[in-house]
Amino acid sequence: MDDAGASLQATMAGMGRTAREGARALRLATPEQRTAAIRAMAAAIREDAAAILAANARDLARAAANGLTAPMQERLLLDEKRLEGVAAGVEAVAAIPDPVGVATSRWTRPNGLDISRVRTPIGVIAMIYESRPNVTADAAALCVRSGNAVILRGGSECIDSNLAIHASIERGLKAAGLPAAAVQIVKTPDRAAVGAILSGLDKAIDLIIPRGGKSLVARVQAEARAPVLGHLEGLNHVFVHAAADVNKAVDIVVNAKLRRVSVCGSAETLLVDKAAADVLLPPIARALVEAGCELRGDAAARAIEPAMKAATQEDWTTEYLAPILAVAVVDGVAGAAAHIAAYGSGHTDAIVTEDASAADAFVDEVDSAIVLVNASTQFADGGEFGFGAEIGIATDKLHARGPVGAEQLTTFKYVVRGTGQTRP
Repeated sequence: MDDAGASLQATMAGMGRTAREGARALRLATPEQRTAAIRAMAAAIREDAAAILAANARDLARAAANGLTAPMQERLLLDEKRLEGVAAGVEAVAAIPDPVGVATSRWTRPNGLDISRVRTPIGVIAMIYESRPNVTADAAALCVRSGNAVILRGGSECIDSNLAIHASIERGLKAAGLPAAAVQIVKTPDRAAVGAILSGLDKAIDLIIPRGGKSLVARVQAEARAPVLGHLEGLNHVFVHAAADVNKAVDIVVNAKLRRVSVCGSAETLLVDKAAADVLLPPIARALVEAGCELRGDAAARAIEPAMKAATQEDWTTEYLAPILAVAVVDGVAGAAAHIAAYGSGHTDAIVTEDASAADAFVDEVDSAIVLVNASTQFADGGEFGFGAEIGIATDKLHARGPVGAEQLTTFKYVVRGTGQTRP
């Protein structure tokens, strides 16, 4: 290992050690102190808006020069409105109940032992993410709310924005009397830093959360020496059932695909019930095309809408993050569920129907983290769920699933109180 590599290893090891100290301070802090810190973070982000936006402008200029795709640049962009949304999201986290120390269940045994299951922080979380500077603020706020220290490693494409936001977060922590080590950020774009995190930093890290593309998540899951909370891509579907209201279906599908094509809640495949496809598909396709969306259909869909491009097998497994939508005609709820099981990522899937029994069947058959009835997949968001913000959408089944908020960033311990009992 050369001198630079040794220096980075030493830096990362030091972050792990101090993060343990930060985790202890957060765990022992009062709920009021954690709340004060989060509110101070939001205030600091607003006060530092000019510096954060200037940093973001540098990132955007570099992204354009490096040929970053338009959807990726859209993810990266901060303007005054979006930055205010970031600050407001942090404030929303401050307003949610503090989960630490909450007893989720309590009972007394015949021998008089009083047993309770109590929420407790996980410890030190490492967050590895790409091209979304708002994640820096969201992750910091949620980890402080849940009493966890966090080590943040954002993508190189948004490093200036992340560092500027982190400076505001540090000011908020200090204002509340909490150590800066509670929220740390990797300041180098060196990819070796990811490898150091995946090593577990000498067992300092309790949980690794990747939030990014398939290759990032695959690497983390393959190499991590600490538990991983997986956030896979959003291969999301909207199924328009034969009993759907046409106008409602048009509105939902257009919103699900095009509100923001670069978010993980964007729909990537439209499934249309063959029992009414000739009635339902034309107005939906027309609205999508008029809004600038490219459609790629299977043979049945193209028989109804010949202007569509022919879909390939790859289209069913592609997270476009662009104004492109794959279209397939399927045989009822069973056909939709089979397609989703074959090609989906377990993220978010929706049905549009006025038939309650069909909706119930879809909910039962589709085993995704989020299943919606008559609503856009763009609601796959922790803020929309009332969590204040989210650290991501978990597609694993253990230990959290769907939007990961503060409560999902806790584990639990059993507290057993006795009066001198001994076991015979």
